[in-house]
Amino acid sequence: MRRGRGFTLAALALASPAWARDPILSPPIDCDLTGPCFIQQYVDADPGAGAADFTCGPLTYDGHKGTDFALPSRAMLEAGVDVLAAAPGTVRALRDGMADVSADAADADTIEGRDCGNGVAISHGGGWETQYCHLRQGSIAVSEGQRVGTGTVLGQVGLSGRTVFPHVHLSVRQDGRVIDPFNPDGIVSCGEPDPQTLWGNPLTYQPGGLIAAGFSDAVPDYDAIKAGTAGADTLGPDADALVVWAYAFGARPGDILRLELDGPDGTVISQAIDLEKAQAQLFRAIGKRQDAGGWPTGSYRGTATMLRKDRVLDEISVTLRVE
Repeated sequence: MRRGRGFTLAALALASPAWARDPILSPPIDCDLTGPCFIQQYVDADPGAGAADFTCGPLTYDGHKGTDFALPSRAMLEAGVDVLAAAPGTVRALRDGMADVSADAADADTIEGRDCGNGVAISHGGGWETQYCHLRQGSIAVSEGQRVGTGTVLGQVGLSGRTVFPHVHLSVRQDGRVIDPFNPDGIVSCGEPDPQTLWGNPLTYQPGGLIAAGFSDAVPDYDAIKAGTAGADTLGPDADALVVWAYAFGARPGDILRLELDGPDGTVISQAIDLEKAQAQLFRAIGKRQDAGGWPTGSYRGTATMLRKDRVLDEISVTLRVE
């Protein structure tokens, strides 16, 4: 069962476009950003060698020039998720033909000078431009010079260019200068989102959380988790082990990931795992080997809870049938 986001830095109910002449933006992805999709990284607001997002949080990296709207798995990429124009304008440029291969894969294409991968750039007038990167090969649905409206399908989310996870990277620029749509005036107030944004409808800042959780009969391979193929809905009573795992993003030192597995006869196993370093993405798992006689048949429940400073950041519950 997917859940609502459990914690935000602030309510953005009063957010509005910064100035009337600025573009009013909509999310560039046809997917619910309260789950299953999420924002993995924001514009780097630190002008020096370090990196910080617009809240002074760690959801960025040095020199990052856009906002990354991410899919939870490569299976969802294969199913197809549309990339949408964030505002009306004219297609200025595009590129297609690059393979959907993680940049760290041995068979990845040479991407030097083509970091954006397959992408689309749209001019909005007044020096404003948006750029959409890492689109799926062969999915681009617009042409140069075409007029588009807010929500026009540009293509689909992919894995092309310099990326290791499926997402659409949205860059916003005015006269060539990078603009953070969450913080267009560029004034950073740590911990306090700017009430003036470029989003027509507020987008809530989520400072980390859970991407997915599931059951398996052994600790799954990380590639299977990222692919979306690691979870099991049913297992037999003779399964070697019962394992519950969680896939998370935006971890900070001191965070706790609590994993619990409850069965027909009560709690099977529970563990609070300390997360000791900042990580963009990670997974953890706990489990128990089968006792003699096999697992009792019935319904099992796994719960993953991510905590920060004793506050619940996010939570997911999943179920399994043993039969």
